[in-house]
This record gives sequence, structure tokens and C-alpha cells, in this order.
Amino acid sequence: MDGQNRKDITPGITVDIVLKEDQRTGRLTRGIVRDILTKSPNHPHGIKVRLTDGQVGRVKKIHSEN
Repeated sequence: MDGQNRKDITPGITVDIVLKEDQRTGRLTRGIVRDILTKSPNHPHGIKVRLTDGQVGRVKKIHSEN
């Protein structure tokens, strides 16, 4: 599942995000969602989230929903 719809993302799920500094390379960072930062119901580049380790980026892939 891609990370373009806010309804698919909840705190505690494992996701791959692209950090701002990695947007050119597309390098992904895996982590657990702490906060959802995008307010709109969807975003074409991915919903922006903060991971439990404090990193912020846009969701590119959702790994689990539990």
C-alpha cells in the first residue's frame, strides 16, 4: 500500500518514508509512526509523518496495520 491516503496511516504502524534530504535519491527509511503531520485526507507525494525516533518524512510504503 502506498502512503497517499491519511486514513491508511495510524500511529504505531511500520512504514517506509523518504526524508527531505533523500528526495533526490529516493532512499527510504523504515520506522514506526508516532505522529501524522499532514492534515489533508490525501497527498500525491505521500502523507507526512514523524517517526518514533523523531525523523520526519513522507510515507512511501505501509508495511503493517497493527
